[in-house]
Parts: sequence; structure tokens; C-alpha cells
Amino acid sequence: MSQESIEGAAGGTLLPGVDAPDGSAERRLSGSLGVWSIVFMVVAAAAPLTVVAGVMPLGIALGNGSAFPAAYILCSIVLLLFAVGFTRMTPHLPNAGAFYTYIRSGLGRPFGLGAAYLALATYASVMLGVFGYVGAATRDLVDSYTGFSCPWWVYSAIAVVSVALLGYRHIEVSGKVLAVLLVCEIGVVLILNLVVVVKGGESGLSTDIINPAEFLSGSPGIALMFAIASFLGFEATVVYRDEAKDPDRTIPRATYLALVLIGGFYAFSAWALVTAWGDDGAVAEANNDPGGMLLSTVDRYLGGVGTDIVLVLLVSSIFAAILSFHNVASRYIFSLANAGALPGRAGRSHTRHGSPYAASLALSVFTVIMLIMFVAFDMDPVAQIFAWLVGTATLGVLTLMSLTSVSVIVFFRRSSLERNMWTTTVAPVAALVGLGVCLILTVKNFSLLIGGSMGLALAIQAVLVAFFTTGVCVALCRPNAATV
Repeated sequence: MSQESIEGAAGGTLLPGVDAPDGSAERRLSGSLGVWSIVFMVVAAAAPLTVVAGVMPLGIALGNGSAFPAAYILCSIVLLLFAVGFTRMTPHLPNAGAFYTYIRSGLGRPFGLGAAYLALATYASVMLGVFGYVGAATRDLVDSYTGFSCPWWVYSAIAVVSVALLGYRHIEVSGKVLAVLLVCEIGVVLILNLVVVVKGGESGLSTDIINPAEFLSGSPGIALMFAIASFLGFEATVVYRDEAKDPDRTIPRATYLALVLIGGFYAFSAWALVTAWGDDGAVAEANNDPGGMLLSTVDRYLGGVGTDIVLVLLVSSIFAAILSFHNVASRYIFSLANAGALPGRAGRSHTRHGSPYAASLALSVFTVIMLIMFVAFDMDPVAQIFAWLVGTATLGVLTLMSLTSVSVIVFFRRSSLERNMWTTTVAPVAALVGLGVCLILTVKNFSLLIGGSMGLALAIQAVLVAFFTTGVCVALCRPNAATV
């Protein structure tokens, strides 16, 4: 396949030898997603309620205590700087390949294909990890209210079928489902936050969020690591380029809006969580019962009904994250297949729904196989499947964002497409420094992030390196096979 044919496929045209909708599949996606539809999908991937319930207590307990909310502000600034060059480069790359397209354009095809394999492993990992979590959360919810006991994997299997059906349909169907789920989960947390603020918390409103001395106390590096992990999925806005109404405008706006909403929501929610217990009380509660801290807070300020609602919405939040990551991963498979880096059949789109149905089905089959393996090895759905795989994805995304920042700098230095120093050099360099610090901290504390041993941490890191290296080797050994 020639380079022109491959790049045309990635950009949405038909591949040579592939018929139009008269019987065989087209090699393009379609849709009319607006800014808010894309925002809903990427914010849903961040699973806001799940972050409030699971990540924030750990950040408070293991990080820098009552000053942990400030970590979200710093991470938001770093990611907004990253978005400056990231979105400025978007109009010059008219295909929906996301990270690997950017990295290829700046650092060359071998690095691009290496990044593509790494990205696919990253998003597949987080999706599988959250499938384990949703099974455990649903099992506990059903058991607590009905007394009916059922293995976690049964509920995970139900989630697989539901996601497969939605992934097969038009992208706007998933967008509507995610919008409803997201509004509900964010709504209940905002209500809790406002009630805490109105009541004045345990001992007045916390001020440690603006206290530099408190932020530097404890382990601020670990705090930043947990905070950056909470933003997982925000960068997926560019994956929906082919399905956006006006991609050159919609994608940048959706990226900035998603970051501002996620960062603001997290900082406000973490601050309210600290305020609800008081500075010292929040640290004590987070250390004593990190998994139940949110529910205890809800019961304190909203009562038993509020707790029941949060329990249900926690499950829906996890499901929303799964659906969002499934959509992202299937579009990676679709783009790679159309670039010749994966079997061509996975690059077909549905003639009526305009969805990457073949890639979505392949991903669903892969998910079933992996769940069977997890059950066969008797892995814990939260402590092992979720913790290990989501930690893996965090490390993978940080690596991809760092490479992308380098690519943005190189791309604009080599071309004369942009002359603005802020968007082409200053912001990308600042982002690279910030992301580099976060990456180093994550590697250093990776065993803590995944809740495992140093040996396991090194093994997971080796797997990610292996995926990236495989992509580089494929590009070098098959120079005419793929141009991603």
C-alpha cells in the first residue's frame, strides 16, 4: 500500500480496492459530534465519582494530607500547557490517530508506530481494569440490598455485552448514554460539596489548599502522582476527529473545556472532602478507611438516602468509564488497521451507523478472553485487576504525553506553519518539564500506585517497553507496510 493510500485511509477516504456502501464496508467513520458530546465522553472516561471515592482518600492519606487538593490545580496547569501545543498541531494533522499521529509527525514513523502499540496497550489496560472494578462494585451493591450473592465476573460479563452493543451503534448513542450518567454522578458530588460548604464543614473551611508549606509537607510527589492519574482519558478528544462537526474548532474547544471542568471539579471536591472532616480529621479518616471515606462523608451530610444514591451512581460511573475507554480503544484499532499496522478487517466501519463495528467487536472478544484468564487465575477484581491495569495505563499515558510534547516542539521547529512562540515552543516546553516530573515520580513510586511489589512494578514497566519496542521494530522491518 502506498503512503498516499494509507494516509488517505486515516483521513477518512476509501482504501484502494474497497467498495463503497454497496456491500462491503467503508474505511471511515461518520458523525456530527459537538463540543459537549465529546466533552461528556472524555470526562466520563475520567470517572469523576470513582476518583472522588477511590483516588482522593489515597492522595490525602499517602500524599500531602489536607493540602492534596492543590495537586489538582498544579496538574491542571501542566495539562493545559500540554493542550496548547497539542491542539495547535491538530489542524495540521487531518486524521484521527491521536498520540501516534502526533509522534509520527514530529519524531518519525518508527516512534509513531511504537507509540501506536503503546497507546493501544494503554487504553486496553485501563478498560480491562475498570471491567474488574465494575464487577466487584455491582456485586457488592446487589448483595447489600438483596442478599443475592453472585461472582463478580457475572456482572463484568453483563457489562461486556452492554458495552459491545453500544460500541456497535452510532457514536452519538454512546454520547447520549454517557451524558446522562455523567450529569447524575457529578450532580450528586456537587450537592455534597455545596452542603459541606454551607454547613462550614467540621471546623470551618480548609485553607491548606493555598498554603505552600502544607503542600510541601508529607509526600507531595505521591500527591501529584495520584492527581495526574485522575485525569486519565482527557486527551482522547482528538480520537473523535472524524466524527466531529467541525474538528478544527470542536476538538480544541472540547479539550480545553474538558480539562477545565475536570480540574475544577476535582480541586473543589477534594477541598470539600477535607473541609467535611477538618484538616487533621480528613487525614485520620483517609488513613483509617480510605475506601469508605466518601460514603461516610455522604452519610454525615446527606443521610442514608444520599448514601444509597451514591452507591448506585458509583456503579454507573464505572460503567461510563468503561464505555468511554472502549470507544477510544476501538478507534485506535480502527486507525491502525486502516494504516496497515493491524489486520485490515478491523478497519471496517458500519455502513449505517458509521461506527468502527469490526474493531469494537474484536475488542469485545479480546475482553471476554482476558476476563476468562483473570477468573482462571483467581485474580482479585479490585486489588489486582483494577489496581495493576489502571496503574499501567497511567504510566503509559504519561509516557505518550511526554513524547507528544517533544513531537510538538520538533514539528513546529521543522516547519513554518506557525510563528507563535507561545504555542509552538514556550507552552510545549513547560508542559514537557511538568510531565517529565510526573513521569519520574510515577516510575519511582509505581509499586505504590499499583499496590504491588517492586518486582511486579518492574515486570509491568517491561511489558510497556516491549509494546513500544515491537512497534518500532515493525516499522523498521516493514518499511512499506504501515505509515502511522
